[in-house]
Amino acid sequence: MVTLSDTLRPSGALADAGRPAPLVCGDDGHDGGDGAAAANRSAATAAPTSRADPAAPLRVLHRDEAVVAIDKPAGLLVHRSALDAHEPHNALHQMQAQLGMPLWTVHRLDKATSGVLLLARSAAAARALAAAFEAGQVRKRYLALVRGWPPAAGTIDQPLARDPERPSAGQPRVPARTDFTRRACFEWPFGDGRHASSRYALVEVQPLTGRRHQIRRHFKHIAHPLVGDSTHGKGAHNRAVAHWLGCGRLWLHALALELPAAAAGAALRVQATPGPEWRPLLAPLPDPGSPRGGPALRLD
Repeated sequence: MVTLSDTLRPSGALADAGRPAPLVCGDDGHDGGDGAAAANRSAATAAPTSRADPAAPLRVLHRDEAVVAIDKPAGLLVHRSALDAHEPHNALHQMQAQLGMPLWTVHRLDKATSGVLLLARSAAAARALAAAFEAGQVRKRYLALVRGWPPAAGTIDQPLARDPERPSAGQPRVPARTDFTRRACFEWPFGDGRHASSRYALVEVQPLTGRRHQIRRHFKHIAHPLVGDSTHGKGAHNRAVAHWLGCGRLWLHALALELPAAAAGAALRVQATPGPEWRPLLAPLPDPGSPRGGPALRLD
């Protein structure tokens, strides 16, 4: 049986065998399979490791009198943080220099998360946008790669400790809800000691509340942690998938934001297309088990 550690070898069949196409999947939710995954792969060129390039200009997705929306790369802080005090680069300061104007942060994305980030062009706009986020008026869509095969669709309704950086015991719990739809399933030919292969799924996620690390903590709660999550996931799986896909990152991308007219001046929808490292996972195949139907991912 091929194991997780086998995929980390610098040579051999797995290193040259390409990457998998989506599979039709059931709802058993376990992480291993029957070893037939090698037949469900298509050749592809390995994507480069996803990281922020401090010298590269950030891509502007939308700009108006109230807001600037950018495509934040994985590996870049939103703003200075005591949690990463030695990191000199952040999106806020880089965009202020790039556009030559003051900007204000409105919401958070983890350093390791890529995708749509909003910055306000005035303090008044920042207050209005922050209020819209707080009131749950902003619709958010994410793309994530998770371990195992979760149900075709569902809602995770699980209160979370307020501060994820501290032990949960003794902390107040705050309401948190996350909707998800499974878009594609994969079975890859490396085992974990119990199964001959390992299962992963591409999911589209809509957090209905905005708690810190909500998506990561919720998928850990249902035993389908995000791939690349060093806090809530499993290191052996993270390393094996990084080798298999040719890219080591937290597989979480902020795909789209929809703002109400009251917050943005006019109703606004902004989308950031996933980077090239996501391409092997985005084959235009439906997941027949999904009650919500549709393609593997709606990019419109």
